[in-house]
Amino acid sequence: MFRILLIRPGTTEFDQQRRIQGTLDIPLSETGRREVDEAIEKLRDQSLDAIYTCPCQSARQTAEALGSALSMKPKTLDKLQNLNQGLWQGMLVDDVKKKQPKVYRQWQDQPETVCPPEGETLSTAKDRVQAVVAKLMKKHKSEGVVAIVVPEPLASVVLNVLRHDELGDLWQRKQEAASWDVLDVLPQAVGA
Repeated sequence: MFRILLIRPGTTEFDQQRRIQGTLDIPLSETGRREVDEAIEKLRDQSLDAIYTCPCQSARQTAEALGSALSMKPKTLDKLQNLNQGLWQGMLVDDVKKKQPKVYRQWQDQPETVCPPEGETLSTAKDRVQAVVAKLMKKHKSEGVVAIVVPEPLASVVLNVLRHDELGDLWQRKQEAASWDVLDVLPQAVGA
């Protein structure tokens, strides 16, 4: 069976400020580095075949710290880039709520029906996630355990694709920094 350890990076200053990060390249904050160190202590006994990360700095820093602890070198996958939130990137969540209350509410309740201005739809992100997981399953011959380090909201998209979880309020999930999920993936779940 193919297993994914889906790891969220530690907190960034944008997370602490409740800013929309999207594809912006923000490093871990001091709090984020501590969160990652604590998570690594709990993950130290994991037997992994590979560590993959999205290209953003916080995810790479998290993956590199985990790789160092496990004597592994993470591989960056550009297709795991976080959800592009277009012109919302860098804005405070509260500013979007004030300036575009209807769109904000729709994003909370039905994010798959909203495309941020000049951003990416969730269906496009889902297609990227499915392609990456199918490729990893093929590479690892549909068995083994790999870690994938991606921030929210892409981590929620991965969960949605593999477990058909509800997407819910994608901006509230930022509070789950340095957390992880263990996902057993069946080939039919990704069309592999």
